[in-house]
Amino acid sequence: MNRSSTQAINGLDVESLKQMISDVSHDPSQGKVEFRVNTCWEGGTRSETQVNTWMLAGEILPRDYSIAIDEPEELLGSDTAPNPQEMLMAAFNSCMLVGYVAGCTLKGIELEKLEIHTEGELDLRGFLGLDDSVRPGYHELRFTVRIKGNGSREEMEEIHRTVLATSPNRFNLVNPIRLDGKLVVEE
Repeated sequence: MNRSSTQAINGLDVESLKQMISDVSHDPSQGKVEFRVNTCWEGGTRSETQVNTWMLAGEILPRDYSIAIDEPEELLGSDTAPNPQEMLMAAFNSCMLVGYVAGCTLKGIELEKLEIHTEGELDLRGFLGLDDSVRPGYHELRFTVRIKGNGSREEMEEIHRTVLATSPNRFNLVNPIRLDGKLVVEE
């Protein structure tokens, strides 16, 4: 059911989105992506992350972004940028947002509003190693999605279920993933 006669809905080219889905459906190697970042300490609690390349279907593609991260002054930072927890939540929200936009676009639903509010509580005793019984991370994240467009409640609920089932960052927070880390001590 296409509600719009334009090629772009919600800022996405409908035919390009459908073509991407078709390409990956017919050749799964077209859907293989790899993201990479490099983060360097900038002094105090500040860090700078560079995004220089990513890979799609085996092809390395250029990117050129810098992401600053810092802590609030009350957490010994200089408050020059969002902190790692805020960035985690922003990445979680943004990943799901893409799913809602794509889902609505495929159904021809034009969005008027889409926002996701996420919050969670940490106990610094865990991070500071003061109490082994206190988790250094979240017990839960709470999020609210506010969406408005020309789709029915049933369509929006279907899209919501799909996003919850397919968002990579939601998956990564809900399910354990293997982290393979190594330490290199330079002389």
